[in-house]
Amino acid sequence: MKPNIYLYIFVMAFATWCMRVIPSLVMKKPIQNRFAQSFLYYVPYVTLAVMTFPAMVQATNEPLAGAAALIVGIFAAWFGADLIYVALACCVTVFVLEFLTGMM
Repeated sequence: MKPNIYLYIFVMAFATWCMRVIPSLVMKKPIQNRFAQSFLYYVPYVTLAVMTFPAMVQATNEPLAGAAALIVGIFAAWFGADLIYVALACCVTVFVLEFLTGMM
């Protein structure tokens, strides 16, 4: 039995529509709860982290090189490096570690 791709597209579009429209219909007033405001403020950052961190480790030939790049990136960002320098530090870390492991 061949799956109906249009049904899948419709279901996904409907689910996306529900997630975007229902909160705007239900929430008429601004959110006053400080916990809810704080939670909603950090949702995009957490979502980005959940998508990015596993990709950093799994996108390399050596998972340890990706993990090391993650640690280097965290330290670079912690000490105030700009985004471009954090990305460059991570890329250089992966390049050097994979080059060294390739030589062994």
